[in-house]
Amino acid sequence: MRHGEWHKSSRVGWLRAAVLGANDGIVSTASLVIGVASAGAARSAVLIAGTAGLVAGAMSMAAGEYVSVSSQSDTENSDLARERKELETDTEAEHQELAAIYVQRGLDPALATQVSNQLMAHDALGAHARDELGISEIVQARPVQAAFASALSFSVGAALPLVTIFVVPQALLVWLVAILSLAFLAILGGIAAKVGGARISTGAIRVTFWGALAMAATAAVGSLFGVTT
Repeated sequence: MRHGEWHKSSRVGWLRAAVLGANDGIVSTASLVIGVASAGAARSAVLIAGTAGLVAGAMSMAAGEYVSVSSQSDTENSDLARERKELETDTEAEHQELAAIYVQRGLDPALATQVSNQLMAHDALGAHARDELGISEIVQARPVQAAFASALSFSVGAALPLVTIFVVPQALLVWLVAILSLAFLAILGGIAAKVGGARISTGAIRVTFWGALAMAATAAVGSLFGVTT
């Protein structure tokens, strides 16, 4: 019977991809919008650039997450296949190996051997995957889940600066996009920290700092190389 506790580490797979996607969506799109607007472009040009950034960024995030997490999954599957073969060809050595792991963790040799025997009788591959390889259901790679969460969260994050373009005056576009985007980042960082069990202020400050740095850099590039019409 599974116990009723729900640990925050069970969220690590989708939370990492979602936070990364939303943060990147806000930062990259807001920075792009600010850079183009700082160059003196019309509102329509700023909107087109931001929309293109949303679409390209979401696809890039999905592809990047899928490829990187698939690589992790391939490595895990390769290790599991090797472990499965070793269990088939030399079961006794695998018993001893697992027992030695439990001894290192503090069990006396007799108890470690008993635990090893019982766990391997129940699920030999699962026991070795968890205790020898460090692969568990909580942290197991899920490429499709990571790709979807990343692309969706990027799109949501990128949409926030784009909505701002519609509702703010052209003359204040750069400043208001920056201010509102930083506010969105602070909220996102706080929510992510809360969900992950960390301090809300720490999460808010770190994403806001890097977001402000990125926006300042693109604003400087836009002002330096842009031509006001």
